[in-house]
Amino acid sequence: MSEHVNGTDRDQTVLFPDTIEKYVDRENPVRFIDAFVDSLNMEKLGFKHSVLADTGRPSYNPSDMLKLTFMATSTR
Repeated sequence: MSEHVNGTDRDQTVLFPDTIEKYVDRENPVRFIDAFVDSLNMEKLGFKHSVLADTGRPSYNPSDMLKLTFMATSTR
């Protein structure tokens, strides 16, 4: 397998009239979470699927899943 399942690039113009990146304010906590999780070494932290397998469907990127978890718990 070549890579994890990834979403659309934030700078890619899609359904919206502008890029998604421009909809998120510079002071939004999501930017901190994004930068923090990107700085982590997921393999070293023990995330199983940070190293891709040779067979089967690609897993979701563990860093994306961690970002989602942080955002979900921070907005309760």
